[in-house]
Amino acid sequence: MSITQLGALFLLGAIWGASYIFIRVAVEPFGPVFLMFARVALTAPILVGYARLRGIDLNIRGHWRQFLVLGFLGSALPFTLIGWAELTVSGSMAAILTSATPLFTTLVAVPGLGERLTAYKLTGAVLGIIGVSIVVGGSPATLDARFLLAALALLGAALSYALGGVYAKRTFHGVNNLSMSSGQLIAAALILAPVSLFDLPREIPPAGAILTLLALVLVCTAFAYQLYYYLIISAGPIQALTVTLLVPIFGVIWGALWLQESISPGMLFGLLIVLLSVGLVTGMVSPKRRLLKKR
Repeated sequence: MSITQLGALFLLGAIWGASYIFIRVAVEPFGPVFLMFARVALTAPILVGYARLRGIDLNIRGHWRQFLVLGFLGSALPFTLIGWAELTVSGSMAAILTSATPLFTTLVAVPGLGERLTAYKLTGAVLGIIGVSIVVGGSPATLDARFLLAALALLGAALSYALGGVYAKRTFHGVNNLSMSSGQLIAAALILAPVSLFDLPREIPPAGAILTLLALVLVCTAFAYQLYYYLIISAGPIQALTVTLLVPIFGVIWGALWLQESISPGMLFGLLIVLLSVGLVTGMVSPKRRLLKKR
């Protein structure tokens, strides 16, 4: 992974870490399905307009069937599951549980892409999950049925992200980042449109919720998806989806800065483990590489 790719990975982690805070604020007044429909439906025309201004050809019509699959796996399903879960769990907890995505991706990429499952990648993915668990290990949680269902929904979202990332890498060839993100979000909007009619807000959401929706649209979706597909295409789905190991760490940081939440020594220790795991999964940290350099 190059320095540019690593920088994009950390920037994307910071942006998507903030997205869980935005979702937690906006999900109750908007409703989970309508919030996510609004997120993708407002972002898609922004990206299409941007493409026209830059004179970029969007190669969407020739792949509309594939984009429907990608829109479902990469946006419609995981977004809705996360939104519904955040009616019960905190934003940081949601970010932590979806950090299982790289582990799922590592396993899915073996049959899906024929990638080799090395001990370092598997160890890195497991370390990442352990690390983010340590970060919030002191957080109290009531293990009732609703919490368990929310946890399962978040793990389902992680699996959906993994399947979407591998599907994108395997299916789309020669399609630019803007076409990928625009096609996926248009398809997701079409999928969520009829379902959102059953989850309309009962009253006009407050100004704070509207502002967080705009942040989700402009920063966490329109801009972030360009970074995401840049990483998938240039570095591969396993490396790109290690961003979900950074997301909960940034969620804790933003929580401390914006919500005055305290950061314990255990959280800092968990952060170090997560950073190590990212290095192992992406290949930035490798005992073999060090041995070769010594020779």
